[in-house]
Amino acid sequence: MQHRVVITGIGAVSPMGNDAKTFLDSVFASKTGIAPITHFDSSNTGVTLAAEVKDFDPLKRLDKKVSKRMDDFSRYAVYSAMEAMEQAGLKKGEYDPKELGVIYGSGIGGLTTIQQQAIKMSKKGPGRVSPFFVPNSIINMAAGNISINLDARNTSQAIVTACASGTNAIGDAFERIQYGKAKMMITGGSEASVNELGISGFAALSALSTAENVEDGSMPFDKDRNGFVMGEGAGTLVLEDLEHAKARGANILGEVVGYGTNSDAYHLTAPRPDGSGAMDAMKLALEDAGISTKDVDYVNAHGTSTHANDSAESKAIQSVFADNDHIKVSSTKGMTGHALGAAGSLEAVIMVGALQRQQMPVNVGLKNKDPEVEVDLVNEDNNKAPVNYEISNSFGFGGHNAVLAFKKYEDD
Repeated sequence: MQHRVVITGIGAVSPMGNDAKTFLDSVFASKTGIAPITHFDSSNTGVTLAAEVKDFDPLKRLDKKVSKRMDDFSRYAVYSAMEAMEQAGLKKGEYDPKELGVIYGSGIGGLTTIQQQAIKMSKKGPGRVSPFFVPNSIINMAAGNISINLDARNTSQAIVTACASGTNAIGDAFERIQYGKAKMMITGGSEASVNELGISGFAALSALSTAENVEDGSMPFDKDRNGFVMGEGAGTLVLEDLEHAKARGANILGEVVGYGTNSDAYHLTAPRPDGSGAMDAMKLALEDAGISTKDVDYVNAHGTSTHANDSAESKAIQSVFADNDHIKVSSTKGMTGHALGAAGSLEAVIMVGALQRQQMPVNVGLKNKDPEVEVDLVNEDNNKAPVNYEISNSFGFGGHNAVLAFKKYEDD
């Protein structure tokens, strides 16, 4: 017997606010978190813009000593997980810790720590490398720190599938509850790579926008798009077995009903040009959910604002949903930037917001739609339509494809 899996808590650290409500209010008001880079002097990189986390004070939730021993990607993860658990009404000591697990993603992990410690070793020698270098930088420490701080003693895993990490993490957590291996899961993804090394590395791939004006930065599906804008942050969901949630009177925010994942098996950084891998991943999620293409109201596209992604993905969506005359599509990366391993998890928080508000996020950044893009994009005139079923796409370097299907919760 498969268990129904519901969402009972959400949390966010983002370029548009450091709690889920502020983040969602900004998203559904079409506000962007993209701005000139302030974390460091980026003048030598050729890149001006990023979607940085702003005014983040970890001490609002984290102990000072505990916070000091984390890289930002772990701080964002734990902070947002604490918010999600608070919203879910799950307090330490009031749940069985053996029934609570963590599956959490990151594409890169503690890149700032790696950068800082490499510079220190180069300048001052290996004896000056911090004893916290390894536990601060390794990718599993987002999951590990969440588990430690929230007493989660079921599985604790890290998922690393580049820009699909957050979505794969949520999908794996969904399946763990679905098959009865846990009652509750903390899941999502985090990233903190807006630093010299992160920006320089992606700039070397010619992947980043070199625009100087915010409105010319992240432009998903626009004919003049010129690369993605780096983002950062964390999005966390608390998933729960439906019967467990009902038994304790939890407020249910939505339901996860399907998960599809596969590989392009094609190229290190480029998707299959015909979009076939993305098509199959979407079909797998719909099949898992037991729904038809006509049931879906909204697609949150990966939509990175690169020609390779946007072209292939729009073809894939158009092909899969050719018989659907009402489906709408948008990429929210025109507001959040591309948060790499945290992208899918921040977008999952947005999906919950869309179900709760019965409103779809606008495809911000669009000026002139690429004629190759045939899907119906969300704008200010069509964004307030019923949202019962929706899917969210994430595709990562290396060919990783992951798709989640969500449903408005109904107790049937």
